[in-house]
Amino acid sequence: MSRLDSAIRRLQAQRACLDRAASLIVGVPGPVVELGLGNGRTYDHLRHLLPGRAIFAFDRQLDAHPDCIPDAAHLVLGDFADTLPTALQRIGARAALIHADTGTGEAARNARLAAWLAPHLARLAAPGGVILSDQELTGLADEALPLPQGVAAGRYFLYRKGDERD
Repeated sequence: MSRLDSAIRRLQAQRACLDRAASLIVGVPGPVVELGLGNGRTYDHLRHLLPGRAIFAFDRQLDAHPDCIPDAAHLVLGDFADTLPTALQRIGARAALIHADTGTGEAARNARLAAWLAPHLARLAAPGGVILSDQELTGLADEALPLPQGVAAGRYFLYRKGDERD
């Protein structure tokens, strides 16, 4: 498969998963977290899917298209190691949806980051909330959901946060 075809399949899978995640959080209170703003494409899509939700975007640095940059109250810049431990205080409530697009193209680095992210995202997600990731979050494996039709296994990962009785 060419790199172009792979990119198209990745973007199609991402859109299908974002659309599914948005439908799964109907009735789940809380804001949305976009972890990895990048150029802002998925942030922009989330604004259209969930116009009534506050969306907080986290990234190391700002590289987004000017039309896809959140206002200062909803943009958190800095290393995830510094910004995620205090994210709950920053966003004010547990998140109904967390989209983590953090892949670097380097498998070992991605695995380390995913292992570190899993417990942070689990603590940040509201009960019944959804975590969508471009990396497998093995710490959340028991909360995995099936992917939308047409999305290849391993392309994206979808999880629902359990209740707090555990």
